[in-house]
Amino acid sequence: MRGIAISLTIAAALLVAGPWLLGEGTLRFATECLLVLAMAQMWNLLAGYAGLVSFGHQVFVGIGAYGLFLISDTFELSPYWVLPIAPLACAVVAAIIARPLFRLREAYFSIAMWVFSEIVAALVMKAGWLGGTSGLPLKSSRLMDLDWFEPALFWMAGTLALGTIGGLFVLMRSGFGLGLMSVRDNDLAAMSVGVDVQRNRFIVFVLSAAGCGLAGAVSFLGNLYVSPAAAFDVNWVVYMMFVVMIGGIGTLEGPIIGTVIFFGLRELITDQLGLSAGWYLVALGSVAVIVMLWSPRGLWPPLRDRFGLNLLGVGRTAPVAPDLAAVAGKAGQIG
Repeated sequence: MRGIAISLTIAAALLVAGPWLLGEGTLRFATECLLVLAMAQMWNLLAGYAGLVSFGHQVFVGIGAYGLFLISDTFELSPYWVLPIAPLACAVVAAIIARPLFRLREAYFSIAMWVFSEIVAALVMKAGWLGGTSGLPLKSSRLMDLDWFEPALFWMAGTLALGTIGGLFVLMRSGFGLGLMSVRDNDLAAMSVGVDVQRNRFIVFVLSAAGCGLAGAVSFLGNLYVSPAAAFDVNWVVYMMFVVMIGGIGTLEGPIIGTVIFFGLRELITDQLGLSAGWYLVALGSVAVIVMLWSPRGLWPPLRDRFGLNLLGVGRTAPVAPDLAAVAGKAGQIG
């Protein structure tokens, strides 16, 4: 625990100093990386710890972004003050759809989430008051200090990324987290020992939606423009899934490794080698297939087991069963 606290303190210090250590282009790139990491951790919370695989989490990215733009422009408020509305709106939507969705299991739940996302995207495209297919500019951007715009985005993205990692560590080390992992491993067995499966999944689903909504709002705040094609793009959930599955699902370290690989490949192929985005997608797919064949759990678990690493581990060690024969022998001696 002490090592984790020290690491988070160092990361927070680097976060504060980031705008003075990094150039403008690097700062924007780092902001993008941190936001994707935060989204991936939220998807990992749902799939890796609750066993609910969602193909439609891009809907919360879009709802968060549109909620920020709409409220900020309508009430002439600075977008910074409106940011808390984004996760709140996504949490409300998630709470409403959770009960009917939870009646579906496994692949049916995953597909239903994707269908719901497509329905919401189609409705937004047809809503003239939301800009239709053209989208919305952020008119209230004039209320922000643009000189500190990029540093502010970086600080928000970094705070969100560190917050998700630290928050998930604390959550998964709690009794709730233990119950949640038991639900993931075997929901029937968890129910038999008194774990409220539906309640646990509901809480995680709402938290995951809120986190993705906040990350989506910060991401499109940086663009000062949002459109349904971009906000509800299925690639958002593809990015989350790739980062988590490659790095290591059900671990806190895995998404960090997955984010490094994801953006490292992009920079190598598109910037260093000058190849088209199509080759980047080919490379991503190839890496995903190779990793899944070599280590279905992702890259971090075998590395952790091979070198005995336990940086952000939240697993429990089962208590050692007593030697009944030895206990009985001692009891006989005492008698």
